[in-house]
Amino acid sequence: MKFKSEEEIKKVLAPIAEEQGITVWSVEFKNSDDPSITVFIDKEGGVDLDTCERFHNAIDAPLDELDPSFGESYTLNVSSLGADRPFVSDADFERHIGKNVEVKLASSVKGKKFFEGELVFYDGKTIRVKVSGKDTLTFDLKSVRKVSEAIEF
Repeated sequence: MKFKSEEEIKKVLAPIAEEQGITVWSVEFKNSDDPSITVFIDKEGGVDLDTCERFHNAIDAPLDELDPSFGESYTLNVSSLGADRPFVSDADFERHIGKNVEVKLASSVKGKKFFEGELVFYDGKTIRVKVSGKDTLTFDLKSVRKVSEAIEF
């Protein structure tokens, strides 16, 4: 099954999302016996089931009009990104300055590929993380696989 591009779909969803205070993070397509489109959303304060349902209902008709699957049937899903979503934009990093983050690296630094600590600096190319309360490590973003908010249980 063929789908229209993520950009085309996001263009239709953007004004609806903005109206509801939501950010459309990404659109994923699944080609299988049960094809689907999953729209991942976020909003200040987090996303709950009611937010997903409200947005799903609001985008159902506009997506039908766009016909993202060229007439083929599909299942529409709306989901939050989850608590461990990776940072991808400048705003993600800037919003988390001063907060605890998890950093997963492509290759070892000081014998480790995983660090947790306070994000103290971001400039679009590097980040600095204060680990162990005093040591500050600088990571080139090209060597970082994933940065996400540290989840405290």
